[in-house]
Amino acid sequence: QYVGGAALMVLASLAFETRTVTINGELIFALAWLVLVLSIGAIFLLMVMIRDGEMSKVASLFYLVPAVTAVIAWALFGEHLNLLQIVGMAIATLGVGLATARPASPGRSQPMRARASR
Repeated sequence: QYVGGAALMVLASLAFETRTVTINGELIFALAWLVLVLSIGAIFLLMVMIRDGEMSKVASLFYLVPAVTAVIAWALFGEHLNLLQIVGMAIATLGVGLATARPASPGRSQPMRARASR
């Protein structure tokens, strides 16, 4: 997936870009953010969440990514959120809350976690 996407972007950049790079603080910050936070940090956080929680609950959190991204865009860049978007975010948040909530009745048994042998 990454190789295919990279090949497409290289071809597009060769066809449409000027092939000059201005190295400045903004570029260095953007690259550091993309590599350290969005790539390494996100994968590390995902692995910690999978290790410490149930996979189904971790997978449910992915449904919040569009809503969180929209809220960040609203807060940082002044993006406008309409009523339909806000209602959709609320429904997604409610769904994730229901999917990740613990059972309310004390009679239900919790799934046992496998313990790793040390």
